[in-house]
Amino acid sequence: MRSREFIYGNYRYDYELLRQNRKTLSITVRPDMGIVVKCPEYIKDERINIFLKRKWGWLNKQLRYFEKLKRKIYHKEYVSGESFRYLGRQYQLIVERSKDARVSLLKGKLMVFTDNYVSDGKYNKKLLEEWYKKRVRVVFEERLDEVFIKFNYSKKPGLVIRKMNKRWGSYLADKKIILNPQLIHVPKECIDYVIAHELCHVKYKKHDKRFFDLLKSKVPDWEKKKERLESSLI
Repeated sequence: MRSREFIYGNYRYDYELLRQNRKTLSITVRPDMGIVVKCPEYIKDERINIFLKRKWGWLNKQLRYFEKLKRKIYHKEYVSGESFRYLGRQYQLIVERSKDARVSLLKGKLMVFTDNYVSDGKYNKKLLEEWYKKRVRVVFEERLDEVFIKFNYSKKPGLVIRKMNKRWGSYLADKKIILNPQLIHVPKECIDYVIAHELCHVKYKKHDKRFFDLLKSKVPDWEKKKERLESSLI
């Protein structure tokens, strides 16, 4: 993978170029705002630049979105009135005093019941993060079971949950699938797409034609799911 620069008017973008055995060009903006362009092995630079110029509006929109996303994430105070995303939906946070500390989804609200001061954002954050962590394991196991049925495999891969800056998921050679816990914020159909993508790697390691043919047979509209995934974070 090579690092390249794309200049369009007053804008300059660094991106990673990945040449593959494929017929089309594609562009992805990762959660860390890294840009990856995938292209056929022998395509000319001129065609890549034309492609990037044509995609400039979408690219700029995605980068602005993730920049805004970063500001939102780092300025949460974890008090009543803020919103948090769970499985593709925004929920208003309500913090209330209670004898027992717990978190629940009630009537479209994300309720944090605290045995501390309701204004203690640090403690509220701890309670909410613990709830998300538990939901990650439950939801991801459930979705893996559901998607695995579509594949004619004899043994289901193990599930590993790990934070990753540049990937939503990964497949390990020792028959395990890694999923990014950030996926708990996106719709289930997007989680299913990532799982299906990694399950395709059980049979085909490279992103070649056979891989994408298999992926399309399992998720016919995978490109739409991928696009929605890339714009669905908090």
